[in-house]
Amino acid sequence: MSDPALSPSGARRKRDFLTPLAITAVSLILTFFHLYTAGVSMLTAWIQRDIHLVLVLIIVFLALPARRGGERNRATILDWVLIALALASGSYIVVNYQDIVQRLGAPNTADIVFGIIMIGLILEATRRATGWVLVIIAGTFLLYNFIGPYIPGLLGHKGYSVSRVVSQMYLTTEGIFGVPLGVSASYIFLFIFLTSMLEKLGMGDFLLKLAMALMGRFAGGPAKTAVLASGFMGSISGSAVANVVGTGTFTIPLMKRNGYQPHFAGAVEACASSGGQLMPPVMGAAAFIIAEFLGIPYIDVVVAAIIPALLYYLCVLFGVHFEACRLGLTGLPREQLPNVWKVLREGGHFLIPLVVLVYFLAVLQYTPIRSGFYAIIAMFIVSFFNKETRINWSRFKEGAVAAAQNTCTVALACAAAGLVIGSINITGAGLKISSFIVALSAGTLWLALLMTAVVALIMGMGLPTTAAYIVTGTMAAPALIKLGVLPLAAHLFVFYFAIISAITPPVALAAYAAAGIAKDDPMRIGFTACKIGLAAFIVPFMFAYEPTLIAEGDFWHIAWAVLTAVIGVMALAGSTIGFVVRAASVPERALLLAGSLMTLHPGIYTDIIGLILIALALGANIIKGKKLVGKVSAQSFIP
Repeated sequence: MSDPALSPSGARRKRDFLTPLAITAVSLILTFFHLYTAGVSMLTAWIQRDIHLVLVLIIVFLALPARRGGERNRATILDWVLIALALASGSYIVVNYQDIVQRLGAPNTADIVFGIIMIGLILEATRRATGWVLVIIAGTFLLYNFIGPYIPGLLGHKGYSVSRVVSQMYLTTEGIFGVPLGVSASYIFLFIFLTSMLEKLGMGDFLLKLAMALMGRFAGGPAKTAVLASGFMGSISGSAVANVVGTGTFTIPLMKRNGYQPHFAGAVEACASSGGQLMPPVMGAAAFIIAEFLGIPYIDVVVAAIIPALLYYLCVLFGVHFEACRLGLTGLPREQLPNVWKVLREGGHFLIPLVVLVYFLAVLQYTPIRSGFYAIIAMFIVSFFNKETRINWSRFKEGAVAAAQNTCTVALACAAAGLVIGSINITGAGLKISSFIVALSAGTLWLALLMTAVVALIMGMGLPTTAAYIVTGTMAAPALIKLGVLPLAAHLFVFYFAIISAITPPVALAAYAAAGIAKDDPMRIGFTACKIGLAAFIVPFMFAYEPTLIAEGDFWHIAWAVLTAVIGVMALAGSTIGFVVRAASVPERALLLAGSLMTLHPGIYTDIIGLILIALALGANIIKGKKLVGKVSAQSFIP
């Protein structure tokens, strides 16, 4: 193995001890800053967001190289210069806060200079953390502020000066320091720190063992273990690629040994990992931003997400079950499985912080900040229930560094998206784009939904989920609301398609991550994942038309919608796999598909038609299966 301290020429370079120490120190400062502001006293919104952003910028310039192929965690002279500029532009707001507030609307030269520096630093840090796509989008919207007079038609505007644009972005909470960064600076870090610490303490291994103990004995047990484990992990990690790498290294080889084809094993893991951001209670960072944008409690977003998330995972589970039956796969021998009660005795205390989180959010109706803080306290306490999981200084430092680095992508996506939102606000582009979508769809809801879904998928292919949701939701969600979709349903619609871009070719990041483990073609894995997780592409359209599937309505209507939708996703899985009780013929698969679409759309008439179609398909499948068994049995007596 090559020594990282060796240069390409073979000469030994001097090791950089300062940068890792600086990363650890700044990560600890960021952690203690957020624990203090969450538990003791929150600062003024602008100051809170400013300090959070500066600390994130410092970590990015310390940890991520300026050029591709550069060495991580090894800061250059340029990086230290950028860090100094970040400190200067951030400190300027803290030191001159009162003065800036008193003369708001009249920026001076220093305001403009430091504002331009901050915008440049955000774009460079975003490039390092997320790539060029978000930088190009933010840069395009910044440019749009100046070239409005030269744009004909609906999107044209009078144009704005540099001082006006910089003032909007840097000196208000309508630009860089807007709602998205505010969510990142207030409670997203707390949830990332909670999940990072739980992973460091061994919760990932506990969830994997628990899923194995619960699902391993059934037909296709390893695949069902992957679905359950990745759903568990994804609900607390919020990263599809990290989830694939974390659980897929164990589950994908296990599925292959069980008899699943490599591309199918990779697709199952990619599907299960991508859906983690849909799964309450933590979900993805964008779910918190939805709550802030709509001015509703976060628990309302959680409740709305439960049914679609369950339908998604049930569709994947039915898919792997039918594939296991089609291939004649069995479960794992009981002696190879962990005992569920032993697993719960050894690691059940990991679930207590999540129970505390849900209790404070749902029952006591506390804010996410306070709920997250109490969950962290619970996590510290329960870690001492088992001597193997006790938090010590080393584990705390590792968790703080992991949380800080995981926060960087989210925080910078929020800051860069703030440039987009600021430009939309100053130019009035949001209303113009919304009107354009309504006009282009001719006021037809399904066409507007389809256009929005395509844009969200494209954005999600090149952007982090948070940024993809913010950029698309800011422009498209108002159009959907104007066409009659409930605000929460409209934003969840955008959120879902931004997430499932992780399995959608050609840029299916979760599929590429799974391909490296499964040793198969990423495109094949991506298309198979789309087939297995087809419900994720259909359910958002259904709850946009009829919000019963996001728990809007009375209990009995919701219960009936859930029951028929579960039958629908089972039929959908049988149609895509081509197997139910036996191999399904083309007409049977067509009936199953049509029936699933009918039952997934809430409505008494569509439900009845859908159930009849599914019953016809199942009846034909079962009767043919009995005839086949009878024929084989009769042939067995022929000499």
